[in-house]
Amino acid sequence: MDTIVRTAVIKDIDQLTILFEAYRIFYGMHPDAKEARKFLEERLTKGDSVIILSECNTIISGFLQLYPIFSSTKMKRLWLLNDLFVDKELRRKGCSIKLIKAAQEFCIQTNACGLLLETEKTNFAANRLYQKLDFQVDQNHNYYTWISH
Repeated sequence: MDTIVRTAVIKDIDQLTILFEAYRIFYGMHPDAKEARKFLEERLTKGDSVIILSECNTIISGFLQLYPIFSSTKMKRLWLLNDLFVDKELRRKGCSIKLIKAAQEFCIQTNACGLLLETEKTNFAANRLYQKLDFQVDQNHNYYTWISH
């Protein structure tokens, strides 16, 4: 199976929406394809995220979404790797590795200081994958969230 990795464009929205909905459902969200499509269209047209796709035989098999943030101390851009998902039928074929390596290369190309991500401690497969690809678990900082309802 030949897999290519590329940046998403608006013509990918139909296939991307299907995978994005599967991703959201994986994380316990209720399906809402209309809003998911709208959300993705906004990200792509406004350019406020970068979506990298893996594609097997013209079928989008996975995606990764990066959001720009900044490091004040390093005075550089930092990319938040917010979403990574591969179709369950196509997992364990190297798509995730190709997507992450593409994100790492994108980080270098944009002169960013790094990639930041979080995943659940119980997501064992993802934790193994990130460590395999030289991501380090941060033992020096606490991360907090505040969510507006």
